Amino acid sequence: MAKPVLQVIIGSTRPGRVGSAVADWITGRAIGQGDFEVEVTDLAVLDLPIFDEPNHPRLRTYAHKHTRDWSAIVDRSDAFVFVIPEYNHSFNAATKNALDYLSQEWRDKPAGIVSYGGASGGSRAAQMLAPVLGALQMETVADSVAIPSIRERLDGDGRLEPDQAMDRAAGAMLTELARRAATVGAAA
Repeated sequence: MAKPVLQVIIGSTRPGRVGSAVADWITGRAIGQGDFEVEVTDLAVLDLPIFDEPNHPRLRTYAHKHTRDWSAIVDRSDAFVFVIPEYNHSFNAATKNALDYLSQEWRDKPAGIVSYGGASGGSRAAQMLAPVLGALQMETVADSVAIPSIRERLDGDGRLEPDQAMDRAAGAMLTELARRAATVGAAA
């Protein structure tokens, strides 16, 4: 039996970002746990323009190839981890834009959040993202990972050095995502 697909989505698109380091860590953690086939989508590489579809996403009649490609990525995924920065007490526009492009593809799939930032660890961004995921009828797991003082947690090569609390939170989040993804897969 095939493992469920976990899509790790790197939300930040700005130059100098640390989202890739955070995504590398959670991706490695997920692969090590062994419950998923893990894929990574970097919104900077995906490069979606500001939502430009003429039809409502619920219709799934996409006019643009970039939307069809994005739809295929989300459709084949069974669970998601959103790696998001905190900008001005919320999550970033590229993540919101990517979510807004689609509708049915997100439905009933579980999502986890790994946030990062300054003293709050991106917790305000995670709080703002959760109701958006709920509006898309996704199931946000209760366990999340908040990484405070992100720049202080990077080694000399720019890799994230997690502490025990981050590692425990990641394990709990990934375990719950795997449990829920298996339920989604069984219902399909």
